[in-house]
Amino acid sequence: MRLTTTEEAYLQKGIEQLALQWAKDEELLAYYDGLQRIEFLGLAVAPQMRKFELCVNWPRVVVDTIEHRQDVRSLFMPGEETASKNLQEGWDANNMDSDLCLSNRDRLILGRSFISVGANEEAGALPIIQVESPREMCVIMDRRRRAVAAAVRVYDYTDGTPRAATIYLPDKTLWCARQKGIWHVQDADEHNLGRVPVVPIINRRRTTTQYGRSEMSDVIPLADAAARTLTNLQVAAEALAVPKRWATGVKPADFMDKGGKILPKWEAYFNAVWATSNKDAKLGQLDAADLKNFTETVQFYGKLAASVTGFPAKYFGLTTTNPPAEGAIRAEESQLVKMVERHNREVGNALGQVMGLYEQIRTGEKVDGSRIAVEWYDPATPTFSQRADALQKLAGGKPLISREGAWDELGFSEARKEREREYLEQEAADDLVGELVSKSGENGGA
Repeated sequence: MRLTTTEEAYLQKGIEQLALQWAKDEELLAYYDGLQRIEFLGLAVAPQMRKFELCVNWPRVVVDTIEHRQDVRSLFMPGEETASKNLQEGWDANNMDSDLCLSNRDRLILGRSFISVGANEEAGALPIIQVESPREMCVIMDRRRRAVAAAVRVYDYTDGTPRAATIYLPDKTLWCARQKGIWHVQDADEHNLGRVPVVPIINRRRTTTQYGRSEMSDVIPLADAAARTLTNLQVAAEALAVPKRWATGVKPADFMDKGGKILPKWEAYFNAVWATSNKDAKLGQLDAADLKNFTETVQFYGKLAASVTGFPAKYFGLTTTNPPAEGAIRAEESQLVKMVERHNREVGNALGQVMGLYEQIRTGEKVDGSRIAVEWYDPATPTFSQRADALQKLAGGKPLISREGAWDELGFSEARKEREREYLEQEAADDLVGELVSKSGENGGA
């Protein structure tokens, strides 16, 4: 079956949009992987100098630091005060704790990520939530309604030409294949959701554009500058850091061994020339170059990177002799923590839409995803030990919150909480039995 004119227009627009973003995406991914070349810096580097290239991967530091602090704790249906078991079941069944890391990483690197929701082909199975590659998927926005009009996923390229595509529409999803230059519908899902089952998650959203911006964009120029300086440092260390030695009044024979063979250059440099028997020879060495200016320049770039990103300077290699106190660390990370909280708010709104689609497909009833609440772990205490330590300090040795509240703060799942309740009941029963046995012994002795 052929595509309609509107469907084909959506598909063509999606293909063009992905093609326009391809080159920029390649560059951003190279920066994240630390594979950017000196050509990006505008330097003409001779082939023999390639071994001196050295890139500092600050872009990855920025992305991974934020992503490591974005962990979902629980999901709440509209109007409910306790975490939803149904939403958590779907979240766990689709491995979203791990897959959300992929989505967040894509969003921070490329400025966008996408999550699709669809029915499961297996009878009785839960709907599928899938993180899509932003290099394969894009959305066409309805600017009037500020909503997604359609989404397109293009894949299976042959000689640079896409052979397969998926078109997501408000009432159906189409799987298409290209045959003899013409797109044909291979399969369709008439879901009638009334909305496109794809949720874009845009980084650094603005009202003036529908496209996001890479979180690395502020630090990339500084990483380039640091790479240039470090490459120059490598060359200078090779050429100037070792003291230059000079000799006058020597003869070729002074550089030969007892058998008359010419000594290797390194042996002559380090040994023979300094032990010559030639009484007319004069030897000396020049002072080595001071490379401190290179290291100070890199440190300066690190300070600039810290200022434009809001990260503590230690993330860019700037440390002090004495370790800072806990209060100083928290003060230093306050801007980073607030930044992650802002990221979590935007991502949480999108995840609410995702879980709303999930519930609609699962139950057949429309759910307002904008009212589904996502609760995050505190980005200021990203590890379990830090959360436990923070709770202990808040309590100050006294009961500050309930047992169940402490479990919530520690991120225990509902299954873990149920096990803990059973353990506590068993302990209470054991204590009661022990007390009864003790009293029985006392009475018998009397």
